[in-house]
Amino acid sequence: MHKEAYLKSKKEVAKWMRRLYKKGLTTSLGGNISLRFDDNHIAITASETDKGRIKASEIAIVSMDGDLLDSTNRVSMETGMHLAIYKERPDVQAIVHAHAPMGSLYATTNQTINTTLLAEAYTIIGYPKKAAYAAPGSDKLAGNVAKASSNANVILMENHGVLAVGKSLLQAFDRIEVLENAAKMTALTTLLKDQKALNEQQLTELKSLFA
Repeated sequence: MHKEAYLKSKKEVAKWMRRLYKKGLTTSLGGNISLRFDDNHIAITASETDKGRIKASEIAIVSMDGDLLDSTNRVSMETGMHLAIYKERPDVQAIVHAHAPMGSLYATTNQTINTTLLAEAYTIIGYPKKAAYAAPGSDKLAGNVAKASSNANVILMENHGVLAVGKSLLQAFDRIEVLENAAKMTALTTLLKDQKALNEQQLTELKSLFA
């Protein structure tokens, strides 16, 4: 494990976690972010830290086997979920789990977020998938979310929150923001009782442009 990559990863995770909180996409102690910085290690937000003021020193380093290598920080209770996703998706380098209000609203209903209302939403997050509920921090939740991530980049965790994966922290974070906006658009157009979604021809065109 290279010390330079180790320190840079801790700073990046802390920076994006503070941004997540400032954007109102998670609570003071809620949510977690991780970054895979080599084949065997991830940097992840530690447990019980103030997400609005979190520092690099409060980011834990964990091996892909689940061993805590930074003894000054208590590992996040959702570390198992992050590791399960990384093992399921070798292409994923970053994970953002948040408690975004509007996205989480749809995680508590049987309704779906309409990502075909805006071209941006459809091209960036496609069709979000739901992961069945299980207790936070449990092996069952880790398995449910990892399974859902096998063919989706954005996941609604039933009665819990939202999660996005990406090849970078920027991409994963952007997917959370786009999901939140799509959830707002879905709710508002439902209230207006007037939704003008993209048609099949338009969706096919987007697929060809952004494939």
